[in-house]
Amino acid sequence: MSWSAGGVQDTKPLGPGPGPLLPDPVRRLAAWCAVVLLVAGVVYVGIRLCVEFRTAVVPVLLALLGTALLRPMHRRLVGAGVHRSVAAAVTCVAVVAVVGGALYIVVAAIVGSGDQIVHSLREAARSLTARFGPAGTSLEDVVTNAPKLLGRFGGTAASGVLSGVSVVGEAIAMAVLALLLVFFFLRDFHRAADALRAVAPGGTADTLEAMARRAFHAVEGFMRGTTFIALIDSVCVTAGLLILRVPGAVGLGALVFVGAYIPYLGAFLSGAVAVLVALADRGFVIALWALGVIVAVQALEGHVLQPMVQSRTVQMHPAVVMVTLTAGASVAGIVGLLLAVPLTAAASGVVHELRTRYEAGGAEGESGEAGAGETGAEEA
Repeated sequence: MSWSAGGVQDTKPLGPGPGPLLPDPVRRLAAWCAVVLLVAGVVYVGIRLCVEFRTAVVPVLLALLGTALLRPMHRRLVGAGVHRSVAAAVTCVAVVAVVGGALYIVVAAIVGSGDQIVHSLREAARSLTARFGPAGTSLEDVVTNAPKLLGRFGGTAASGVLSGVSVVGEAIAMAVLALLLVFFFLRDFHRAADALRAVAPGGTADTLEAMARRAFHAVEGFMRGTTFIALIDSVCVTAGLLILRVPGAVGLGALVFVGAYIPYLGAFLSGAVAVLVALADRGFVIALWALGVIVAVQALEGHVLQPMVQSRTVQMHPAVVMVTLTAGASVAGIVGLLLAVPLTAAASGVVHELRTRYEAGGAEGESGEAGAGETGAEEA
């Protein structure tokens, strides 16, 4: 609308303005790309910081896993009238005793069968030599000349002794720190919600507390379900190896229990050790039977225990677990393998909580608009 020279209002509509530079779908795609890049950058920086400060970050994460696993025991002790500090101390001592005993049994079983394993591998190499010729001969040469190879590369190995000692010392320090943190987390767990609310920005305390609870419950469910499955796997494998009269069956069962906390890879490694020990002491046929026991137990876990137990605690597709394990191993090695799946479960719990709250907020908004429309209709 404009005015003419004579002061008369011109009602001729103006033409349409210039359109957007990019179509609407392209602008939406660009916005999503910017969000993805921003989130990826924040995650990358966070991972790099965790790697740089791993000596402090890893014990905290391990302590959170230990707290999620041991909290039911601590809660029962407190419910029985034991003081919170005493209950936390008793729980930590029990964990040290169980883990130390399991490691001792595993190491004793493996070390005790070490010579027999080497002898069985040498016999297997000779058998391959008789059947396949040069390929078996090269394998036998490797086994026979292993001492010479070790002597030749002894200088290189000796140069890494100091770094190995430092790694062992760092691991021991992180384990001690994680154990102390488990004690404090168990003792002061009832204060966690108040502490979280104290540091939350204004208006976000309820959401932050709900996210933290959902993440911890996801990790707690994962640890509880994994422990239950690991116990059943360990008992079944131990019983099978005892029936086959494989030496160190109890220690190999304990190794299966520990390896169950690393999905897929832990079961493969512990099963390989059990088959090697059976091959060393009982021969090829018993080793095949031991392999059959391991495969049967893993089939029982994958088709019965995992769907029945983990579906009630945390649901993650096997493909997600495998990708998570690969990413964890590339970032932090063995520790990354141990922490990858629980952290993914916690992140999944947080996302689920946010989605639930977002959907609830959207439903309330729609119901409010509908109520306002009905009220206006009634007034009209």
